[in-house]
Amino acid sequence: MIWKVKGGLKQVNRIGILGGMSYESTIKYYDLILEKYYEKFNDYNYPEVLIFSLNFQKLIDHELGSNKAKYIEYLMSGIKSLEGGGASFIVMAANSPHAVYNDLDNLSKVPILSIVKVTVEKASQENMKKLLLLGIKFTMQNTFYQDNCKELGIEVITPSNEEQDVIDKIIFNELVIGFFKQESKERLLRIIEKYELDGVILGCTELPLILTQNDTKIKLLDTMQIHVAATLDYYLSLE
Repeated sequence: MIWKVKGGLKQVNRIGILGGMSYESTIKYYDLILEKYYEKFNDYNYPEVLIFSLNFQKLIDHELGSNKAKYIEYLMSGIKSLEGGGASFIVMAANSPHAVYNDLDNLSKVPILSIVKVTVEKASQENMKKLLLLGIKFTMQNTFYQDNCKELGIEVITPSNEEQDVIDKIIFNELVIGFFKQESKERLLRIIEKYELDGVILGCTELPLILTQNDTKIKLLDTMQIHVAATLDYYLSLE
């Protein structure tokens, strides 16, 4: 939207969130962006935020299906809606759609701020060389984190197939609908503590809802927190 102001025109900058993947993490994204803004400035001039919430089941079906073009098309339907609402840039409130990030970024009319790139940059800044990737099976069995980390000399490993099944079930059967069980937290921590590494990528934006840095001495890369901080920084750079 263009607002008329004295002396000319001023563009209103807006953050676009592509969410619904799941609603639990989408809500947290919105909450954290405004919370971090207030912590920084102590005023109510919050960023204008647009949210487009995708149909989670449709997203899962396309993600696990064999038609990549349909997957991209569905994600782009949400991105186009955010563009139409005046989003200055877009963040996808999930890790897994970044499997097709380059396709989406090429098709989008506005920048898409990658959760993968900002997380990998954070790992590099902290001189991490070996990371364990946790997430849904789709994310753990893809290579988009490995590909981005390889450029910076960082090795990414994934849990065993059996452990991947456990993590995937915890995410889809519990976390995405707001169930947080102590038993599940302990199972996740046991998996993490089996490996020798510099840190863990919480490569699902629901995982930080059950795991925090206070739970383990192993460094956790909270992709949601990292992405939100980068989102606010990017928004402020547009001012």
